[in-house]
Amino acid sequence: MLMEVDKNLYTNGELTVVYDPKKCANAGLCCAGLSEVFRSSVIPWIDLDGAPNEEIIKQISKCPSGALKLVQNKVLVH
Repeated sequence: MLMEVDKNLYTNGELTVVYDPKKCANAGLCCAGLSEVFRSSVIPWIDLDGAPNEEIIKQISKCPSGALKLVQNKVLVH
């Protein structure tokens, strides 16, 4: 389940993505490469439930400006 903690912080419990609009070069690589997650015409524009975590990690690594940062949350198993 996507949780929007702050307007530029998104998490699915396992991953947290931080978006810094001041750094964004608006290259559109995120939307073009993984439109199921990075959606330019829908709010919230990042939906971490749109693709497997591995695909999201791979796409964020292609961000040319560094506007997208990724944290892999530690999930505790009881």
